Amino acid sequence: MKIAVVTGASSGMGREFVRQISALYPDLDEIWVFARRQERMERLRDRCHTPLRIFAGNLLKKKICKEYGKALEDSRPDVRILVNAAGFGRSGSFREIAEADKMIQTDMVSLNCTALTRMTELTIPFMGKGGRIINLASAAGFCPQCGFAVYAATKAYVLSLSRALHAELHPRGITVTAVCPGPVDTEFFRTSGELKAPLKKRVMAKAPDVVRNALKDSRRKKDVSVYGIPMKTVRLGARLIPHRFILLAERICCHKCK
Repeated sequence: MKIAVVTGASSGMGREFVRQISALYPDLDEIWVFARRQERMERLRDRCHTPLRIFAGNLLKKKICKEYGKALEDSRPDVRILVNAAGFGRSGSFREIAEADKMIQTDMVSLNCTALTRMTELTIPFMGKGGRIINLASAAGFCPQCGFAVYAATKAYVLSLSRALHAELHPRGITVTAVCPGPVDTEFFRTSGELKAPLKKRVMAKAPDVVRNALKDSRRKKDVSVYGIPMKTVRLGARLIPHRFILLAERICCHKCK
């Protein structure tokens, strides 16, 4: 049985990955989808060409990973694509966020990093030559960010892990791609906080475009997928400009915004 696996499938980028994978890969027998909101995944089922197997639950809980691990052992599927799209962010200074919710930043690390790592290690034994892992990182992972410190750090982890795994798994014919978009027009900002920077609003991308580009880059066996000239410029700048200067500029901008 050939399957794809997508986390964060009830909204945003994860939902779009399910839609496009279903349309582009008719040879898949099932897509296994993960999210907390089961009713949204049930609605998604009606809009997909491929049968969905729904795993409703919180990836921060051990129960859902155990359920997934058992399903893998029982079915012994050939996992062709794993998309780790589950994650969230929260903008604001480290102290402000901690004062508002003492657990939110550690939960961010747990979901964006720990859950992604666990899903990956559970899945790799069931992947063969031609298998692909797509991890949703972010342009925020290119360098440290004032006012987005923990989120940017988690995405730097995803980017680094993905590139290392891409090299490690190359002999097995498995490709790992880190997707690094800038702002994307999804529900993300309802959780993270309103996007205030005018420049970021102007370069906001559409989820279908970012996902389409990510799937193409994955097929091309790229280790990093960056959509659009603005974010490619950001990536280049993060390589060329010392991060202490970037942080100084961010600090000044944050102060002016207040």
